[in-house]
Amino acid sequence: MAVETAEGKYVYCLIRSEEPHEFTTLGIGERGDVVHTVNFMDLAAVVSSSPVKEYESTRRNMMAHTRVLEEVMRDFTILPVRFGTVAPSEEDVRKLLERRFGEFHGLLNEMEGKVELGLKALWYEGVIFDEIVKENTDIRRLRDALMGRPPEETYYERIRLGEMVEAAVWKKRDEDAEKILTPLRPIVRQTRANKIISDRMILNAAFLVDKEREAEFDQAVEKLDREMRHRIIFKYVGPVPPYNFVNIVVTWED
Repeated sequence: MAVETAEGKYVYCLIRSEEPHEFTTLGIGERGDVVHTVNFMDLAAVVSSSPVKEYESTRRNMMAHTRVLEEVMRDFTILPVRFGTVAPSEEDVRKLLERRFGEFHGLLNEMEGKVELGLKALWYEGVIFDEIVKENTDIRRLRDALMGRPPEETYYERIRLGEMVEAAVWKKRDEDAEKILTPLRPIVRQTRANKIISDRMILNAAFLVDKEREAEFDQAVEKLDREMRHRIIFKYVGPVPPYNFVNIVVTWED
């Protein structure tokens, strides 16, 4: 006998809107459910019908969530809600808006007229290590001294070489990151530095920018690319939902 799953509301984001709205993007789960708003005064949650369940962070689910946000943010300032948030009922969504009305209003005011832009910068393969060896006499001498000698005989020297190279890479990373950030800081409202996830990565940052200055930011990134393209790759994305500047976590209380 099949077990029935309770039906709730999957919550994508919050917006400012007194009137109900429907959107064209299909909701998560590919059930064909209409994405719509649940309203309380001039706040609204963008939702779709969903079983009350945990959603796996698969690419398909994450993309379905993101596509809804991308459509909504074309016309509204949004507060993204954490992926996988499912309310037990529409009434629970309305109670959430009422309970945290002042908080959500304040966040919407902070995000009004702003966009998030993301920038990653990476050295080309091999560039940084060639530069470090060329510029650092001690590293170059130790590397040369180890050539042709058996690993078991040079174990501690190789560890020392690795430590020296790592320190030199971080020094270079800090220097290059500062060169990138210096012309961008006057344009942005806020900056969030995210985790460096590879040896080649220099910068992994998100920027909160006034919409009217987005073109100025674009031009600044293009200028950096022209000046540094011989050694650095830039990966620039946006505008995207302000994931790095808003983190709404929901608990369903009475």
